[in-house]
Amino acid sequence: MSEKKLSANEGIKTRSNYLRGTIAEGLADLSTGSLSEDDQQLIKFHGSYQQDDRDLRPDRRKHRLEKAYSFMLRIRVPGGVSTSHQWLETDRMADAYANGTIKLTTRQAFQLHGIIKTNLKRTIKEINDAAMDTIAACGDVNRNVMCNPNPFLSSVHEEVIKAARDISTHLTPQTGAYHEIWLDGEKVKTSEEDEEPIYGKTYLPRKFKITIAVPPSNDVDIFANDLSFIAIVEEGKLVGYNVAVGGGMGMTHGNEATFPRIADVIGYCPADKVVDVAEKVVLVQRDFGDRTDRKHSRLKYTIQDRTPEWFLSELNKYLGYDLEPVRPYEFKDNGDRYGWVEDERGNFHYTLFVQGGRVLDTPGYPMRTGLREIAKIHDGDFRLTANQNLQIANISAKKRAEVEALLEKYGMHQSHERSALRLASIACVSLPTCALALAEAERYLPDVLTTLEETMEEVGLRHDAITIRMTGCPNGCGRPFISEIGFVGRGPDRYNLYLGGGHAGQRLSKLYRQDVAAEDIQAVLAPILKHYATERNEGEHFGDFVIRAGYVQATVQGDDFHKNIKDEAYLSS
Repeated sequence: MSEKKLSANEGIKTRSNYLRGTIAEGLADLSTGSLSEDDQQLIKFHGSYQQDDRDLRPDRRKHRLEKAYSFMLRIRVPGGVSTSHQWLETDRMADAYANGTIKLTTRQAFQLHGIIKTNLKRTIKEINDAAMDTIAACGDVNRNVMCNPNPFLSSVHEEVIKAARDISTHLTPQTGAYHEIWLDGEKVKTSEEDEEPIYGKTYLPRKFKITIAVPPSNDVDIFANDLSFIAIVEEGKLVGYNVAVGGGMGMTHGNEATFPRIADVIGYCPADKVVDVAEKVVLVQRDFGDRTDRKHSRLKYTIQDRTPEWFLSELNKYLGYDLEPVRPYEFKDNGDRYGWVEDERGNFHYTLFVQGGRVLDTPGYPMRTGLREIAKIHDGDFRLTANQNLQIANISAKKRAEVEALLEKYGMHQSHERSALRLASIACVSLPTCALALAEAERYLPDVLTTLEETMEEVGLRHDAITIRMTGCPNGCGRPFISEIGFVGRGPDRYNLYLGGGHAGQRLSKLYRQDVAAEDIQAVLAPILKHYATERNEGEHFGDFVIRAGYVQATVQGDDFHKNIKDEAYLSS
């Protein structure tokens, strides 16, 4: 029996000379706004995706023009912490090279959209000049390391943000290609190849995502990631981390061999071992992950196929010591704390709601201008949350009044005076730039929320937080499969509706209705919301209620995630 053929991307990586490919030559080719197909894969490792404006495709096709190609750049922000100078530089580049907006991602990174090929190198260089980078923001490597932007336990947060940065630095690819191509680094002529001590020549089988959470907040959604560390705090001191592995959201419509999975918590490590554990988890996945089928190549499938017990045993071998037993912890929610908070050091933090994570000026709400003015005087930092919102953090007592005045001047003091449903929402970018999008998300979820808010007001649920997320395809960038209400694009104006995720992101949702037309969303959900309002138990979250009431069954590890439980007759009609 012959071995399975490796996926095409493995060959691209092997031939790339450590991620160089022909990117430099492609950038110099002014006859097209595109790069070659191989280089489109390689450029992801450098932090960019080639895209085109899908709204313009029909007209350009009609006039026999090339697609309106541009590039998205993802800026790594380990732990989501940015200085005021970095905010101002990102804001400047949004106008100078991009489409005039800043996207705050669900992985605490900045994204700039609409950069044309001739501006790509200049933009990446200026990002690096601002002490940021884009390397490994995409591609088959460890991505941006996320961290809870906790405003309460400031001393603990300092330690966990340092851990996030240390892990990010340690797992950054070592190839000189990034500096050569984008930063005019000197190309060293030698007969010796580059060396990737952690990744090797073919890097990982697929992307890899790491988070750190500080209970009781699970705002980084640790169960949805390949590797996560849960901070264990005893008597106010960080002592170590529980280790969770094997989470992931992506799946493919119609392919039941693909599915989202929540992570298993497999052990505990002291705080000084966190970087070592991160490296060894990556090495196990490097060596055992599936390189033949990219739809089956994430760590979640390695663990699902071989069991968490096997993974822990193998990890201990790589470490040379055993992880300790899991220590107690509790998560209460995965949302953000909006408005003003004072920490134990007397610093102030203000968390701003940002619809869909899109920072821009609109008529009557010049948010981007207001944030620019705050950044000019702010002596603390900015923290991007995993829910696409923004925390203006570490505002000193002497600056609070000045910041507060600017928030009011630009209308941001009322940003969180919205329904709890809207404040608990996430949407991926989707159309018009994402090549994978099957339906709208960022541009459409606000309208869905407006219609659902009518029902929420009617039944007295305005102040009840129900996590609700919408993605334009099943790859799960907005983590819809662990939200209490999840919409996943199926086709133009059609969505699969999932219900029953855990309020703290600890449980997968379940398919409730397939191919729901956009115009039918309120009609489908309104009766369930009304039922919840009248029949819920005290303190019962919506995700728990829909399971107890029989709308869906709880999804457990290894369960048939794709199968609708309640209304099969509806699905077959």
